[in-house]
Amino acid sequence: MAMQEETAQPTQSSTPYSEEDLELDLRWWAAANYLTVGQIYLRDNALLRRPLTHGDVKPRLLGHWGTSPGLSALYVQLNRLIKRTGTPCVYIAGPGHGGPALVAGTYLEGTYSEIYPKVSADADGVLRLFRQFSSPGGIPSHVSVQTPGSIHEGGELGYALVHAAGAAFDSPDLLVACVVGDGEAETGPLSGSWKIPAFLDARRDGAVLPVLHLNGYKISSPTVWGRSSDDEVAGYLTSQGWAPVFVSGDDPRQVFRDLEAALRTAHDRIREIQTAARNGGEDLRPGWPAIVLRTPKGWTGPHEVDGTQIEDTFRAHQVPLSGVQTDDAHLALLEEWMRSYSPETLFTADGALVPELAALAPDGDLRMGATPYANGGRRRTPLDLPPLETYAVDVPSPGTTFHQTTHPLGELLRDIYARTTTADGGGSFRLFCPDETASNRLHSVFEVTDRCLQAEVLPTDDHLSPHGRVMEVLSEHLCQGWLEGYLLSGRHGMFATYEAFAMVSASMVIQHVKWLQHAAGLPWRAPVSSLTILLTSTCWRNDHNGFSHQGPGLLDTVIPLSPEVVRVWLPPDANSLLSVADHCLRSTDHVNLLIADKQPHLQYLTLEQADAHAAAGASVWSWAGTEPDGTGDQPDIVLASAGDVPTMETLAAAELLRQWVPYLRVRVVNVIDLMALLPQDDHPHGFSEDRFLELFTRDTDVVFAFHGYPRAVHQLLHGRTEPGRFHVRGFEEQGTTTTPFDMVVLNRMSRYHLVLEALRRSRRVPERGEELARFCRDQLTKHVGYVREHLEDMPEVRDWTWAG
Repeated sequence: MAMQEETAQPTQSSTPYSEEDLELDLRWWAAANYLTVGQIYLRDNALLRRPLTHGDVKPRLLGHWGTSPGLSALYVQLNRLIKRTGTPCVYIAGPGHGGPALVAGTYLEGTYSEIYPKVSADADGVLRLFRQFSSPGGIPSHVSVQTPGSIHEGGELGYALVHAAGAAFDSPDLLVACVVGDGEAETGPLSGSWKIPAFLDARRDGAVLPVLHLNGYKISSPTVWGRSSDDEVAGYLTSQGWAPVFVSGDDPRQVFRDLEAALRTAHDRIREIQTAARNGGEDLRPGWPAIVLRTPKGWTGPHEVDGTQIEDTFRAHQVPLSGVQTDDAHLALLEEWMRSYSPETLFTADGALVPELAALAPDGDLRMGATPYANGGRRRTPLDLPPLETYAVDVPSPGTTFHQTTHPLGELLRDIYARTTTADGGGSFRLFCPDETASNRLHSVFEVTDRCLQAEVLPTDDHLSPHGRVMEVLSEHLCQGWLEGYLLSGRHGMFATYEAFAMVSASMVIQHVKWLQHAAGLPWRAPVSSLTILLTSTCWRNDHNGFSHQGPGLLDTVIPLSPEVVRVWLPPDANSLLSVADHCLRSTDHVNLLIADKQPHLQYLTLEQADAHAAAGASVWSWAGTEPDGTGDQPDIVLASAGDVPTMETLAAAELLRQWVPYLRVRVVNVIDLMALLPQDDHPHGFSEDRFLELFTRDTDVVFAFHGYPRAVHQLLHGRTEPGRFHVRGFEEQGTTTTPFDMVVLNRMSRYHLVLEALRRSRRVPERGEELARFCRDQLTKHVGYVREHLEDMPEVRDWTWAG
């Protein structure tokens, strides 16, 4: 479906808010409230052309009324602001269950029927709108991916403001109006999100306008901020860099006048701040506008039911009238409630919105449901990536040279920044990282840009500027949420973090996968850049930090998620990381998990070989094995690995077998694309059975050294030929502050453990096998004493390289 591009409309900030305007806005609000109630309750008689009956009511009542009237009030007032100023606006609803209100708003503005023609702008369309809500084959109750204009699902509270900030970064003309519910405001991520003014650059970014909606209650108890005084709320917001204005009351006419004035003033102040910054002025703490809106929960709904107050209590949170299917009194109250909005004055005889109310919507792409900022694939352009040869590490022979694996990627990211930066200092690519960019060896980016902070820069600071575009904040929630908003509004980026602490935002990954999974089924949602997460400082090489920093759990979190969305990559060296990163940054609609340690590691593949290896998903490294060429004999044992440290230990084990039992037929397989282990029918990258057997044979035992928890590989191999022949060694939750090799010993994934396992599982019992086993056990005993005496690994381990 084609939508017209947004066109700026003349700014008329001085246009007064007349009584006629107020009446029209109140009537539009009544229409939105009517549609909201209808979505929750009705499956027939949508426009009340006859008295309600129990048969008109849905058998299951799902949805949330309490927050919806406030959301709709803001929607109509933002429509008026957009019409007056021509400012493109994204509406983010933090109260996720306010779905029926946002669906109503996009339906009234016309976008919904354009995208979903069956939900037409007439009586039949209103009925379809009602029947689909929270129904089988319909739409969820949240402001979901199916809702036009949404980039924030809201099913998991806490991320509204981070998504708003991500959309505003590098969108200089955009206003992101973000409603924060007072229940959501109690969450940790949202509490951290108020720090946006410390990172929003008025020179090159858009604006975030928070609307803290205080209606006093969560599902069953009061909210902290709902019971806080205006002074307490103002003090907190002011300390975070906001200049709050309060709008409160239960009289719709007065609230609408005050809200219109607050939005007008906020918009004018935002433009004033931005104009000054873009003309060379610099105020690092300008006091960005924010609105605190206090209205009753369940505003305009039933005030009392069965002698119990409903409106302005927690009982209005979800379904105020719960017995309408069978209770005549409740049914009468529902009809009275719905008729109080005078639907006969809001909709024509055909069921269309009356012309004077339809005219309140902005035009074309300026409608909040139609804005391309909330359908980011419409704005996305392919990322300008330089050729990888510039950054390739020289590998004269495999396993003989060391290099910091992530450093060449940092150089690539540096040049992506340079190639995508615009004349105004903005761009279309950003790196997000919790204060670890340099620690993770991505510091080359600081050759072309700085860390961003809207604060005084001291002589002792390192690469810090109010206009920097590397986003560092010590919150995984903020980093990932900012990136999600940035991608969903049409740009590119990467989130890099320590592996163990990626679990802080693991549920955000799950939610984003769910979003992309459902977006794939919506033709009108254009593809967006993939969410690429780089996990470094991994469990195996966080030996200097201790057990708390050692955990590969995010890998396990993503493996079961949508196969159409999730990709997991374990590049063994720098060139393979470059190859995979290039692929991931070009991709759309995926969540890419890249796991690569930052420390110096042995390098194995040239860039050409790395490209071929990544494309294959897994390869036999014939140079490392001892299978005779051309005999057609099956190997006696297969050594497999996935991950950088497991790969090194596997190669060291292969070399020991080569030296001690050279007549043993050993095959070495390296897996870079983890999801390739799945059957072909279970994942787009899954190997066919023939390809799987070509790598791992039909019946040879496989000793598999794995980066994460062993159960992950067993899970992936379910359904393969004789999966019980795979013996996986990986992270077993054993760790401490210790040496690198002691970490693999503690988790029984050392080269000596792999050799012992290979000897036990080999097809043939080799001569000198027991002698080699005794050597391995002696080496493990020697290691324990050596590291405690010398505080470092044995030289034969520490200095090991591949000798072949």
